[in-house]
Amino acid sequence: MIEVVDGASDAAIADWLARRIAAALTDGSGEVSLAVPGGQTPFPILAELAKHGLEWGRLHFWPTDDRVVPAGHPASNYGRLSSLLVPIGAAVSPLVVGQKVPHFALVWLGMGADGHIASLFPNTDPQVGDPLPVRRLTPDPLPPEAPFDRITLTIPALLQADELLFVIRGLDKRAVLDHALAGGGDWPITRLLAAAHQPITCFT
Repeated sequence: MIEVVDGASDAAIADWLARRIAAALTDGSGEVSLAVPGGQTPFPILAELAKHGLEWGRLHFWPTDDRVVPAGHPASNYGRLSSLLVPIGAAVSPLVVGQKVPHFALVWLGMGADGHIASLFPNTDPQVGDPLPVRRLTPDPLPPEAPFDRITLTIPALLQADELLFVIRGLDKRAVLDHALAGGGDWPITRLLAAAHQPITCFT
């Protein structure tokens, strides 16, 4: 099931996330794991989410991908997530090649205009049957705003989730999303969507 929601504000998306997270916390008594993206779009939404009275001590956040930089570097998704979420009681783990990753209650993804998701760029030829949950990759071309090698969850790891969320802004990206939702192209997002079995919500 795929639902597309147009024109949602950061606060509205945060409210949606809070409801989903609260439901996941209610469904069990243990830790709830979530994978969230970096970049410019997610952090204002996460700042709104942080205002909600969730049981933060049971929440464990993972970046869907990261730049290969020290945690204190401004480009580090892990560092930014930690700065925001650890002070309110949540746990945040960095991605490490060779590690196991949990089953996620929710995986939140963005998408580039080239159809990349997480740091699975078209040149990296991501595979649905990848045997590894985490890979180090080099985008080609390197994005000028973040010219670093990447570490990323693979397609099988991203699909190890109860639910998928996309937040995609911009008309150029919306056109790629619509084409991928219709099964078009051979972009990383198309491969992920074709293999997905869980509910998917797309905020645009």
